[in-house]
Amino acid sequence: MFTKSNVLATIAGGIVLFFGGWIFYDMLAADFYAAHYSVGATALMKVATLRTMLFIAVGCLVQAFVMSTVFSKLADKSNGFYYGVYFGGFVGFGINFLTYGIMNVVDKTGLLVDGIWSLIFYGIIGWVIAFVSKKFAS
Repeated sequence: MFTKSNVLATIAGGIVLFFGGWIFYDMLAADFYAAHYSVGATALMKVATLRTMLFIAVGCLVQAFVMSTVFSKLADKSNGFYYGVYFGGFVGFGINFLTYGIMNVVDKTGLLVDGIWSLIFYGIIGWVIAFVSKKFAS
């Protein structure tokens, strides 16, 4: 569980999750999501401080650790991208549909776009984790 390849894959995946999410959600697609989030959702958002960024970084590392640990248990390690897409489906569609059903956070367009983005984004994370895991396998 705490092998060299798992720890390094966790760090690499966590870095890509953190900075990739930041670049996409705060820079590239900020206007799109602002248009598709409800007024109540924007009231829920916190101001970015060192403390909030630390919590986001820890969350990214936890996600990367889970993805890396599950990846290390797979029998077929041939395609990390497709493996990551499964996680993206869980996060992007599974959690977003649950949230859509119980909270007024985002409209249907925002939900679908975020779901599709999550498939691609977590596919990339899966590829990074697979690449690092294979490169540093014991």
